[in-house]
Amino acid sequence: MLENLRISLQGVWSHKLRSLLTMLGIIIGIAAIIAIVSTIQGTRDQIRNNLIGAGTVDVRLKIGTTDFSQNVAYSDTDIGTYARNYGVPVLGEKDRKEVEKLDHVVDASLYLERTLNMEWGGTGTATVFYEKEHLNSYHLLGVDNHYLNVTNYVVAEGRAFDASDFTHFRKVCMIDFNTAAQLFKKVDPIGKSISIGGEPFTVIGVYTPAREDTTVINSPEDYAKYHTTQILAEVMVPYSCWQMLIGFDEPQNVLIRPDAPENISDVANNASKLLTDKIKPPRRNRADSDMDSMGLGDDGGVNRAVYTASDANEIAKQDEEMQQSTQNMLIWIASISLLVGGIGVMNIMLVSVTERTREIGLKKAIGARKGTIMMQFLTEAAVLTSLGGILGILAGIATAEVIQRVNNIPISISVPWIIIALGFSTLIGVVFGFLPAMQAANLDPIVALRHE
Repeated sequence: MLENLRISLQGVWSHKLRSLLTMLGIIIGIAAIIAIVSTIQGTRDQIRNNLIGAGTVDVRLKIGTTDFSQNVAYSDTDIGTYARNYGVPVLGEKDRKEVEKLDHVVDASLYLERTLNMEWGGTGTATVFYEKEHLNSYHLLGVDNHYLNVTNYVVAEGRAFDASDFTHFRKVCMIDFNTAAQLFKKVDPIGKSISIGGEPFTVIGVYTPAREDTTVINSPEDYAKYHTTQILAEVMVPYSCWQMLIGFDEPQNVLIRPDAPENISDVANNASKLLTDKIKPPRRNRADSDMDSMGLGDDGGVNRAVYTASDANEIAKQDEEMQQSTQNMLIWIASISLLVGGIGVMNIMLVSVTERTREIGLKKAIGARKGTIMMQFLTEAAVLTSLGGILGILAGIATAEVIQRVNNIPISISVPWIIIALGFSTLIGVVFGFLPAMQAANLDPIVALRHE
């Protein structure tokens, strides 16, 4: 085998220009595939970071209905009553632990939320006041003691909630830097009292993301996705105090931290099924029976309460599917170059057999077997295409780097695809070198020695 490799490399080196022209189709095909995969993978990673957010990877499950006409979590009706009519239970620590035990889940949190915007009439409670300052728009959260860990927030000033805040129903709150800047200006907020819906709450801490948010806003859709969480001020209170502000209990949303971004979809599906199975059938009435008779009732799967993943996860999944489809299509197009390159290899190997007919006849005359001759030519073809594959990989990486610099498009070099490309280029040599190798192995030694 080593002797075959040595002879093959000598043959390539002795016909450098011919070998390079023969490898050109392989080089172009492999380079195109590596460049395509690198740019699409880089774009996919950027989209995932944009949708999920820098430093935080989470899954948010909220109450919705199967007909998608009503999202209970954002309904302007009495959310608690509406959800109870759909049999949605108020979750507890036991339910949270069940979610936490699912595969690929690092931590889970139960939380409640309302958004108030006096300008566009969002749902919520009363305005937040501190002396003469107030918030026109803010996001109110009722959280448990796992929320900060799941969201990857850290306490920048003051302290976080402790167990006694929940058990003793203490009216304390945490705020983000937006809230601190709008309400307190340059005053230290820790220990100050603010009014939320007429109830006094003491500020015990200011929180911030553990990492600086580097989310890239490239479109109006991105802005719509992020403006409520990135621009609106936030106020957190213990979930045990939620009823003081809202006036009733309601089913919680669930926030889950997966162990890796690629497991988001699996975590979302498993958690959604687990929690949806806890929902009891909705209450029945005469109208429901009439709808059932028309095939529009609960049996048809219409208008049932379910836990659904947040839009960010769905968009991430759809974007990945679209990117994957685009990548596959472009790879098939680039593979045409590999087919052309393979035909070129077959052609040059047939020429090589013709040129070396007397050499083949002499080897067979002194005892070389068919398998030996065949293996020699297959090795030469495989070496030729493998060298083309290596050059193609280098050209593909260089092309991807140029695309990144010229068009400012992120790239991600995929090591598995490099290995696949190299293996595929070698396979092309074996497949398209098989016919010439068979022809060489089947030459009659007497006829071959007479060849001029």
